[in-house]
Amino acid sequence: MTVDKQRDFVLRTIEERGVKFVRLWFTDVIGTLKSVAIAPAEVEGAFAEGIGFDGSAIEGLTRSYESDLLAQPDPTTFQTLPWRGEIDPTARMFCDITTPDGRPAVSDPRHVLKRTLAKAADAGFTFYTHPEIEFYLLKSSSFGPEGPVPVDSAGYFDNVPGGTAHDFRRRSVRMLEDLGISVEFSHHEGGPGQNEIDLRYADALTMADNVMTFRTVIKEVAIEQGVYATFMPKPLSGHPGSGMHTHMSLFEGERNAFYEEGAKYQLSKTGRHFIAGLLRHANEMAAVTNQFVNSYKRLWGGDEAPSFVTWGHNNRSALVRVPMYKPNKGGSSRVEYRALDSAANPYLAYALMLAAGLKGIEEEYELPPEAEDNVWSLSDAERRALGYSALPASLDHALEYMESSELVAETLGESVFNYVLLNKRKEWEAYRGQVAPLELKNNLELL
Repeated sequence: MTVDKQRDFVLRTIEERGVKFVRLWFTDVIGTLKSVAIAPAEVEGAFAEGIGFDGSAIEGLTRSYESDLLAQPDPTTFQTLPWRGEIDPTARMFCDITTPDGRPAVSDPRHVLKRTLAKAADAGFTFYTHPEIEFYLLKSSSFGPEGPVPVDSAGYFDNVPGGTAHDFRRRSVRMLEDLGISVEFSHHEGGPGQNEIDLRYADALTMADNVMTFRTVIKEVAIEQGVYATFMPKPLSGHPGSGMHTHMSLFEGERNAFYEEGAKYQLSKTGRHFIAGLLRHANEMAAVTNQFVNSYKRLWGGDEAPSFVTWGHNNRSALVRVPMYKPNKGGSSRVEYRALDSAANPYLAYALMLAAGLKGIEEEYELPPEAEDNVWSLSDAERRALGYSALPASLDHALEYMESSELVAETLGESVFNYVLLNKRKEWEAYRGQVAPLELKNNLELL
């Protein structure tokens, strides 16, 4: 469909369905969804010349002296919002952010991903992703001395008769399907009140849009059902954190570039170089894939979160896993990156993961030997002997790696790169300056 045809389709649908509001969605650098609503009569003008807004009011988008930006709606992302009901039907479109003279805004996360996808396309690749998104359902966003209260005390794959989570997942999946987002499966995860919903494979740009929509849907359904959903990486100490394990593959036309019949794990040379790229640059990417102080409590809290830079086949302690191969399904060859948080900005995280993999292919990085053991159960000396290096243990540590990374600076572009470093340093300093209850409890009477 040409752009004009797509625009016509949107305008026709608005009219036929009696849509009253059209929300224009975009994302700031941290990955928070932003929205501006326009009347249907304005949509045609928005397609032609965009909607102007003050970019300096949005985290990381512009400096105050160059604040004028335009939101250009992408007609391919048009969907009516099912949770708004029939009374005042509301639709949404994702936007690309541009400067007044029509150039992409350097700080628009969606553009960062588009730029990296264009680089992959130049090398002949299309990049597909499939995330497994975990989150917690809590009784409310307020918490007592014991911390947040989950909605149930069930565990992995548990079937809870009459449980909140069942209804919740059913309603969420229905809503996602209504929005054109295919769900592969959903189940209860390991922590109390923890759930997982996996989205079906799509190209990385569609998927990053889908992840943003997904987070909104989950929050909306939670409000509707009187509970609270959080994508915080580690909301409950002593229970698993919420990750977004992401399966990735590169296709050359119809052919899966990661598949090679007869190779070990049916993994092609391209696939091996891609993994080597992910491993080599994992620490540099961490401040984006795991962007909060709290993220490192998930990474270093055990429970299947990866803490070391390793890869393996079916090894759930590894950072990169090569999942089982299904016979006669060469198209399904893929690699899974397990460090990503559910709260990451999907546009920036996918851009970096792709850039790291492409670098590995481009420079033919050598893949180190795979980790066959549970990396957690080895001693530090054994890990050192096997050459397994650790992921950063804190946000501060991750920022040090990022700061000196050419790959991250180049992929994100100067503006986003500097903003992430600045913003995250502030977060780290605020955290470091606090005196925690644990310190008081252990030291006040003793010292």
